[in-house]
Amino acid sequence: MAARCAVALKTTAAVTILALIWAAPLAAQSPGVTDSISRYVESELQRQHIPGASVAVLQGNRVLLARGFGLANVELHVPASDSTIYQSGSMGKQFTAALVEMLVGEGRVRLDDTITRWFPEGARVWNDITVRQLLTHTSGIAEYTDSTFDLRKDYTEDDLVRLAAARPLDFRPGERWSYSNTGYLLLGALIRRVTGRFYGDVLRDSVFEPLHMRDSRVISEADIVPNRAAGYRLEAGQLKNQEWVSPSLNTTADGALYVTVRDLIKWAVALNDGRAPSRTALDTAWTPVRLSDGATYPYGFAWYLDDQRGHPRISHTGSWQGFRTVIARYPEYGITVIVLANLAEARVRAVAYGIAGMLEPGLQPPHLMGAAAGRLPPRPIPDLLRLIVSGSDSSRITARYARFLTPADRDEYRPLLDASRQWTSLGCDAVASRRISRLGAAVAFVCHARAARTEGGGTAVSVLYTSDWHVAGIDTYQF
Repeated sequence: MAARCAVALKTTAAVTILALIWAAPLAAQSPGVTDSISRYVESELQRQHIPGASVAVLQGNRVLLARGFGLANVELHVPASDSTIYQSGSMGKQFTAALVEMLVGEGRVRLDDTITRWFPEGARVWNDITVRQLLTHTSGIAEYTDSTFDLRKDYTEDDLVRLAAARPLDFRPGERWSYSNTGYLLLGALIRRVTGRFYGDVLRDSVFEPLHMRDSRVISEADIVPNRAAGYRLEAGQLKNQEWVSPSLNTTADGALYVTVRDLIKWAVALNDGRAPSRTALDTAWTPVRLSDGATYPYGFAWYLDDQRGHPRISHTGSWQGFRTVIARYPEYGITVIVLANLAEARVRAVAYGIAGMLEPGLQPPHLMGAAAGRLPPRPIPDLLRLIVSGSDSSRITARYARFLTPADRDEYRPLLDASRQWTSLGCDAVASRRISRLGAAVAFVCHARAARTEGGGTAVSVLYTSDWHVAGIDTYQF
């Protein structure tokens, strides 16, 4: 559902079989690197007012750090640990995708099958939509939640399928990329219709039990769940409990799981070893989706395939009911960083990216970079954003990116131009040799800037440029 949606990072990198290689050593590190990471996480919890978090860091299959910080439950004063259970949000979509790929491997589903084979109720609008398009958010299916959707009402899975089928498409299938929780809701229903079993039961038997992920499961408010964290939100600066939703809406396949960093370590190792799903399936899952016009977008099957300072990053985030989560994998360096937090406003991406930068200096993220000392873009980034928000000049934007921009994109950039923001230019990375592309355009430079808020924190902005300085895309994240 919409609130469960991970924030879309609009970046790209050519991620192929490299994503399966995890042998490159980290730069030489001092014995106290894990202490430095712990201090950094503790400072971020304090800065962001996060009650609690659990963090895991791996180098290949070796665990460098796995521990909790702060409180899993503020009212009972329970410390967070590596066994604290958090809600996954959309990070859980990768498990749904893995199940679908397992069914593909068994010959029970084909990626290019049209979904009306299993969903006759969608025959009026879904005839041209494939399983692959559900997995890659390119189906055009509208979100099943909107301002009229009742989050406190119980729906059956079939109710939700009918609700989704009653809505017109947002765009022609394959035409563009747009994050869709509905697509993954339907994939869960597809798994039931193919196997005759609830997707959560199939997930338990096919993934969690074989990998000994003993704490991972579908959310249940009724069951006694040891080590379950409480989710929180900030309201006018005050900590509040998470908002309640109908229990049935916490059983859908778009990200309604309980997870721990201890279990996610086992998942990360299985991914490294190509065990769940197979190496062939992972290669497919970690290949950018190709749109109908031939351009690619940096998203595979429940994984963003983007970059950090020009280096490939395979990641996904989650946000739901007072929790924020992220898993970020850096195949060049064999690094995996997992951050689970129990605050709706937690900026877990910034924490994970910062940890990666502490392990490998080449990954230092924009929000921790110093002021520019080298090449600058031809136009300051805030001036560029003003042009994009106003729509007054598209001459310096690639044609495909100009078509890709939506009113929602412009609404996202508009607050960054508020007078209260303090901008810092951070310079450019020359990345032509990295073979990064965005919507069919080769990226030669990625230029960064930071828009800080007067009350603290802010937004990091990275602009992707072609060799002749046309804008191919823009990435943002909050810190």
